[in-house]
Amino acid sequence: MLSEGGGSVSPRTTRAFVDLHCHTRGSFDSLSDPVAAMRAARSRGLTHLAITDHDRIDVALRARDRAPSGLTVIVGSEVRTRDGDLVCLFLERPIPVGLPAAEAIAVAREQGGLVGIPHPFDRFRGSLLKDPRLEDLAGRVDWVETWNARLVGRAGNERAAEFARAHQLPGVAVSDAHTTLEIGVAYSVLEGDPSTPAGLLEALATVAIVPGRASYVARAITPVAKLIQRARGQGRVKPAPTEAARAGMDR
Repeated sequence: MLSEGGGSVSPRTTRAFVDLHCHTRGSFDSLSDPVAAMRAARSRGLTHLAITDHDRIDVALRARDRAPSGLTVIVGSEVRTRDGDLVCLFLERPIPVGLPAAEAIAVAREQGGLVGIPHPFDRFRGSLLKDPRLEDLAGRVDWVETWNARLVGRAGNERAAEFARAHQLPGVAVSDAHTTLEIGVAYSVLEGDPSTPAGLLEALATVAIVPGRASYVARAITPVAKLIQRARGQGRVKPAPTEAARAGMDR
């Protein structure tokens, strides 16, 4: 899968095949076993997999230490801010739910993390850029998902690509996998070693995207996963009382 159309590569160049957005059973809407997710990533030729569970990093931290040879796991989180979702990578601590987006970015930066905007124009999810007033955040992030395999239709991804070009931001392709079936269905090809924040930031300048789409069968599992996770007491992480109160005051 990953070798097609690659062209020639200098022996001194390291080529990485990267999926920067996937979920495991650490998320309220996924049942994926992290070990199975890593096996799937490795078997499909990925070299780097960012585990970005909703508002949690505990599963990703454990997975990082158990990654199979040839696969680097990047610890991240899809963070629900007051303004919409962010993907934050290279985290050591979870970011509180419900902060303003600018504050959440600052918390990620304090940890040495990088920040991207996921599915920015998805009409059905917590997409940051549905509010044009938030376009000023473009100068504070490191990439935009210009191809999210779970988006329905093409318009959202096309608008994301236009936004990235207008703001001179790298655009990445991601699976946003919530099942092992979806791991690597879309990914990014980078030259360099994206195993560290500095390495990923440098490699993003060379990004080439490989788009693909999640099957409707895989998407149909998500509502079932939500019900099962809720029954297990693994529902969505709620804002801390102080953050919830502050968000209410600002409405």
